[in-house]
Amino acid sequence: MKRDALSNSHSDKLFEQVYEYLLDRIRREEWRAHEKLPSVRTLALELNVHRLTVFKAYQLLKQERHVYVKDKSGYYVQPSSLLPVDSMNDPIVSAYVHKSHLSEIHQVQATYQFSKALIEPNLLPNLYFSEYVKKVFDLYPKVLGTYSTTQGDQELREALCSYYISRYHFHLSPNELMITSGSQEAIDLVARVLVKPRDVVLLERPTYSPAIDVFRRQGANMIPIEITPHGYDLEQVELLMQKEKPRLFYLNPTFHNPTGYTVPAEQRKRLVELAEKYQCLIVEDDPCRDMYFGDEPPLPFFSYDTAGYVIYLRSFSKYIAPGLSIATVACRPSIMNYLLQAKSLSDSGAPLLNQKIFLHYFFSERMQQHLAKLRIALAIRRDIMEEELSVTDWEWSSPPGGFNLWVKLPDSVPMESLLGKCIEKSITFVPGAICDPLRELSSWIRISYSYLNEQQLRDGLQRLVSTVRQLNIKE
Repeated sequence: MKRDALSNSHSDKLFEQVYEYLLDRIRREEWRAHEKLPSVRTLALELNVHRLTVFKAYQLLKQERHVYVKDKSGYYVQPSSLLPVDSMNDPIVSAYVHKSHLSEIHQVQATYQFSKALIEPNLLPNLYFSEYVKKVFDLYPKVLGTYSTTQGDQELREALCSYYISRYHFHLSPNELMITSGSQEAIDLVARVLVKPRDVVLLERPTYSPAIDVFRRQGANMIPIEITPHGYDLEQVELLMQKEKPRLFYLNPTFHNPTGYTVPAEQRKRLVELAEKYQCLIVEDDPCRDMYFGDEPPLPFFSYDTAGYVIYLRSFSKYIAPGLSIATVACRPSIMNYLLQAKSLSDSGAPLLNQKIFLHYFFSERMQQHLAKLRIALAIRRDIMEEELSVTDWEWSSPPGGFNLWVKLPDSVPMESLLGKCIEKSITFVPGAICDPLRELSSWIRISYSYLNEQQLRDGLQRLVSTVRQLNIKE
């Protein structure tokens, strides 16, 4: 990389380009942990830039803890993890302390898994599902010997396109749809294609924790937007869009994970207008739209988008068939082309068998009728959870849909101790700090009512409440 390879259009931002260049080399492990980096003078000569430019880039790397300084010696690569070795052996503790993933909590074997926001397997029509597996092999006898396309099965994309148009009034063609293996792959693709180091990304606080991990990995400058039962502070959002010029706003506005809140329709229309005005993409993650307990939720943001500023991620994994792991990305061709290029580098498309099974299973009349039964079953489980927690003075808002309760414990609860005690008693939950871009919200927890049967819910919640009390904490 030489000076003429750096953009001259924004000379005051030249140090950020040097920063990105250095960070990229560190991530590729050209310099390893504790290895000394080139001196300011050496790097300035190599890149043909002023020494102050390199110094500012090094200071930014230091500020973000990618490098550290030894007095009178220079800059050194910071190890990727600052956790003590013994802490990393406990998945729950490591999950709570800064750098973990939600998957680490899910890997913990427990009887009372309040951490899993999935449908209890017994609530799914498993016998009926197996019949459709047989049907698919009859219809497509060569399905196991065929790859899907990278974009996804044409037949499924056409069916989903018609479904989105009739149900949500989307302006959409099958070529503007991509099938992915779950929404997490979709989030990862979007981040890899659209976000580079130092790009500003707006996201809700709290939010879906794997999204935080994905954008942090990309080196994004994440700015949190508080979500409330009434949506967002739109004046704050507009001010940030105007001032910070964010690359995108990642949001989960329908039965929000983890809070259960739903953003009202009038805010959805206004946010789409703001996105177009300030050229900020909206990435709408919509994984549990069908799981409403009263009225249907407002239309997706994508329904209001006419200028191509909304990317719609829709997962069917949580309540249709987690084992199939089917999700879609809807966006305009200018973005879709880049997503397809990125996806083709990692796989040849979602498994074709899964797509064909989902096509015939989801669109069947019986499955659509079963969704109504699922909504009733989840509403009953939510009510049981709230009933069991009514003996405490913990705080929460009753969600009108979805899978989770977002609960505030007394401030005196030591979360680290509670996590340890719960795992000893075969209970898991999601600590609120994991869902917070700022890694605060230490008094909050996410507990899911969807994965356990009714008796397990009661038993597990009584154990959870008892565990808090056994810590001699005044509730």
